[in-house]
Amino acid sequence: MNNNDNKNKKNNFFNQNPLLLFIIFAIGIIILFRSIAPSAMNEMNSVSQDQRISYTYSDIKNLAKEGKLAYVAIGKDIVKVKFKDGQVFSLSRVPNDPTLVEALNKYKVPYGGLNENNWFNDLIFGWIIPIFIFFAIWMFLASRMQKGMGGVLGIGSAKGLIKSEKPDVSFDDVAGNDEAKEEVKEIVDFLKNPERYLELGAKIPKGVLLVGPPGTGKTLLAKAVAGEASVPFFAVSGSSFIEMFVGVGAARVRDLFNQAKKEAPSIIFIDEIDAIGKSRAAAGQMGGNDEREQTLNQLLAEMDGFDSKEPIIVLAATNRPEVLDAALLRPGRFDRQVLVDKPDFKGRVQILKVHIKKIKAAKNVSLEDIARMTAGLAGADLANIINEAALLAGRKNKKEVTQEDFVEAVERQIAGLEKKSRRLNEKDKKIVAYHESGHAVIGETTDGARKVKKVSIVPRGLAALGYTLNLPEEDKYLMQKHELIAEVDTLLGGRASEEVFIKEISTGASNDLERATDIIKGMVSMYGMTDVAGLMVLEKQSNAFLGGYNQSKDYSEKTQEAMDEFVKNFLNERYEAVKAKLRKYSQVIEQMVKELYEKEVIQGDRVRELIKAYDEGKLEEILGIKNGENNENGTDS
Repeated sequence: MNNNDNKNKKNNFFNQNPLLLFIIFAIGIIILFRSIAPSAMNEMNSVSQDQRISYTYSDIKNLAKEGKLAYVAIGKDIVKVKFKDGQVFSLSRVPNDPTLVEALNKYKVPYGGLNENNWFNDLIFGWIIPIFIFFAIWMFLASRMQKGMGGVLGIGSAKGLIKSEKPDVSFDDVAGNDEAKEEVKEIVDFLKNPERYLELGAKIPKGVLLVGPPGTGKTLLAKAVAGEASVPFFAVSGSSFIEMFVGVGAARVRDLFNQAKKEAPSIIFIDEIDAIGKSRAAAGQMGGNDEREQTLNQLLAEMDGFDSKEPIIVLAATNRPEVLDAALLRPGRFDRQVLVDKPDFKGRVQILKVHIKKIKAAKNVSLEDIARMTAGLAGADLANIINEAALLAGRKNKKEVTQEDFVEAVERQIAGLEKKSRRLNEKDKKIVAYHESGHAVIGETTDGARKVKKVSIVPRGLAALGYTLNLPEEDKYLMQKHELIAEVDTLLGGRASEEVFIKEISTGASNDLERATDIIKGMVSMYGMTDVAGLMVLEKQSNAFLGGYNQSKDYSEKTQEAMDEFVKNFLNERYEAVKAKLRKYSQVIEQMVKELYEKEVIQGDRVRELIKAYDEGKLEEILGIKNGENNENGTDS
């Protein structure tokens, strides 16, 4: 069975490449002729003589001495001898012997040169074959490029770039986006039963734009639509249309739609459509990309070119809908926008259930706990966490993936890879321990702050020497003012702890201060939570998915000064409040530092246990120590 398959593959290869087969056959025939022809000619010239006489090269001089030779023709590789009685014989592959000419001169035997060149061989092997081989190779490469790139240079065709497929993905493989699935299910029904809608005079949307952050499953959802409808699926990235030659993108768009029409009903999916669909007005009169604009114009024309009777649906995906051209989003082109957002708690559980089927997980694994720890992560992040957990379990030679592996994978995703090889000296270890303890205590004692999951002084990621993992208890889509202030207090807790307990600050709080400053600026410039600008918005959020902001200055210098002064004073005010709270919980801080020195990691439950014991006045009783001893021991550690 394997032999038959191999034969079929070979036959298919040569059937698809007849020119290559002809080249191999022709070269083989010529080489065979070249190797056989000279010896055959020599044998034909000497066969009759060899039947009657047999001489060797050493006999030539003796025959000349005896006076029997009439003429000797000497060549580079052949010597031909003619006897006085008319007989002729030849010898090939003769040695280089300069004494032969001396002997012929001595015995006065006429001799001359022998022209061994064959004009036919020179023509064949010197000109025809090289030219033929060059031409055949060029034709072969050109045909391959034409198949793979749509022409000799791949210009003007999308056949090689875009091939139809029928995905085996269904809606069961898409989890965490129930609303988005409901929006596109009617497209599946239309592709399966177009007559039902056409009889009613309904027009199905020509285009559906999938909008959402990266990694939320927009491409997967598009494949699921094609898989459910069982129709050809043409997938292409927007950047595939952009080339250095003007007009190439437009030609490829035409070819793409022609292919889709031939295989209708079908689906065209354009990923990252913002690569060609950016607003034409944004570039202004100068500096625009003519190639991109022509490609966009052709896409608009093609979407207008097929009517609702043609069962072709154009799906596109982007995470930057605000940059798309208005003509692309108008009714009749991309009529509908479907939000594919990051999953909520229920959605994360569903996504984890889909991906955990591929690995061997322990029975005690709680997907709900993992989902609570991964608030704000997209589907691609969750899939990566499942895979990372399986890799960790395999590295430890486990038979199944446990809850500990999943927790470690989540921490890797959020905080980075743990680097135990990066050992801290005692001074740095002390600073990091107090810093992270300050974050944790403020987070647990401030109303509206996220609760502590874990505190560690083991370095992670590129620059983090330690980290405090704060996780929300539930999904939050809005934040109130007191929650933003709680976030600021938690960020300031690290630096404040250094100043209170070590009496000196370090560079470790740079990122904390940056994030705290941004939060307060947002309260002033975007959320209207202060009296500095009132309800006036000074900065606009430019991308809801990527978190970018438009930093263009559209307010006066006086307003800028007022904002700077407010941010500075507010930070100082919160900083003093945080320091006062840390002094109150100094015993808790010192005990945490002591335990961090010993274990390097403290779980959130332990932090809450220490704080609760202090609030109830039972901390010293629980620790079994006297007043004052805890502080001294923790500091000395």
